[in-house]
Amino acid sequence: MRPRTLLATFTAGLAAVAGLTAAAPAGAAGSHACSPSVRIDRFSDALDKTGFQGTFVGNLSALAVDRDGSLAAVSDRSSLFRLDRTTLAPTSVVPLADESGAVLDSEGLVVDRDGTRLVSSETEPSVRRYRPDGRLLDSLPVPGPLRVAPAGRARANGTFEGLTLLPGRHRLLASMEYPLAGDAADLVRFQTWQRTPGNRFRPAAQYAYPVDAGLGVPEVQSLPDGRLLVLERGFTAGAGNTVRLYLADPRHATDTSGIETLTGQDDGVRVIRKTLLADLAACPSLGATARQPQPNPLLDNIEGMAVTGRAGDRLNVLLVSDDNQSEKQITRFYFLRVRL
Repeated sequence: MRPRTLLATFTAGLAAVAGLTAAAPAGAAGSHACSPSVRIDRFSDALDKTGFQGTFVGNLSALAVDRDGSLAAVSDRSSLFRLDRTTLAPTSVVPLADESGAVLDSEGLVVDRDGTRLVSSETEPSVRRYRPDGRLLDSLPVPGPLRVAPAGRARANGTFEGLTLLPGRHRLLASMEYPLAGDAADLVRFQTWQRTPGNRFRPAAQYAYPVDAGLGVPEVQSLPDGRLLVLERGFTAGAGNTVRLYLADPRHATDTSGIETLTGQDDGVRVIRKTLLADLAACPSLGATARQPQPNPLLDNIEGMAVTGRAGDRLNVLLVSDDNQSEKQITRFYFLRVRL
């Protein structure tokens, strides 16, 4: 999401790489369980307010696992980073821009099977394809109602946030952050595209996702069986962030692409089913500190998520917070284990 407060300067370079993924102090929090399904192994603030090759390392909105096992990360200031999988240290950065050379409000990221980057921006909104070196290839068509008003019915700063390829990698899914004007206040739309020859994508089915009151959807990740991990997030001044992780199942949901208004009433629309995995406020703080009021000092403005590994029914999930380049917020990575 577009930052509100900017730092005048930032610290250039990393102070040290060795401590990037250090665990929290021993004994800081007893159990690491956030819920019966989720535990947090550790967190890292080592990239907070750092720089790399003259670029601020922050404003991170999305993560993805690259084909070589490294991490790709995108900031909402149009910087595409490559991060070391073990240390999180940046190893490269390239700028991104739209067709006119303007910066993007980049929010979602997918590494496609050929290495191209699919990046969503919530400005128009848009989904564009880039080479790893940042060269723009093309842009995907976006259904009219999903565009920001007055062109469509979406509100500014509330469109495409999450982005993921579904099993088989033939369909792409983007999550709107907030409802369209005229839709029920608790229903956001998930848009899909079908891959066509030549690695083009055409708009396909759309689904309704029931979001918790006062929250939006900043990220979504596909699982091999067709289900989704969905992050829901909100912020209340003076109270802090709410961040919840859900397991969602769109496989039997109604295609809502032809439904103008989602009322939330019993109109035959089957919404995406969801099950709460954890409210992250219930995680142990592990000695974390916050720079503004939070229900748990571990929390911040979490926006990015990637599944980095799997063993049986357990997933390794990495989250990252968007510090909005603000002195009151932190670029923080969270290492979770999720049992499905």
